Amino acid sequence: MMKNTKTPIDTDVIRELANLLSGSDLTEIEVQSDDLRIRVARTPAPVTVAAAPAYAPAPMAAAPAIAAGAAPVVADAASIDFAKHPGMVASPMVGTAYRAPEPGAPNFVEVGTQVREGQTLLIVEAMKTMNAIPAPRAGTVTRVLVENGRPVEYGEPLLVIE
Repeated sequence: MMKNTKTPIDTDVIRELANLLSGSDLTEIEVQSDDLRIRVARTPAPVTVAAAPAYAPAPMAAAPAIAAGAAPVVADAASIDFAKHPGMVASPMVGTAYRAPEPGAPNFVEVGTQVREGQTLLIVEAMKTMNAIPAPRAGTVTRVLVENGRPVEYGEPLLVIE
């Protein structure tokens, strides 16, 4: 007859190890004594990362005063959905928008600038590549909806050409 050489498992030792594990930042404990080896492990709690807040377009400067008797064209610029505006130029990619070719240089366009089709309106940097955003049509820039150096999302309105 064979003799049982296994050491009996002491559940109190396992409980002690589990309590030690839960009371610390450890995720695993292993002890070995003679022919007995006990390993207690836990899955770390999932890390929750808060999403960055969405960026809202910068508030527009106040419109010039309207001549006496003239009806205002737009009562509240904040109420306009520029995403549906027919002259809206959207960002073709996720990146960082730059209104000038380099720091300290004048902006490519301002409100009131006459542009021709294909003219560079601004740059969107994506993955260390500077991508010129061309004017899809000729016209006048009536709104600039993005601040210099601000992150932009795919499809986000950048400016309006009418």
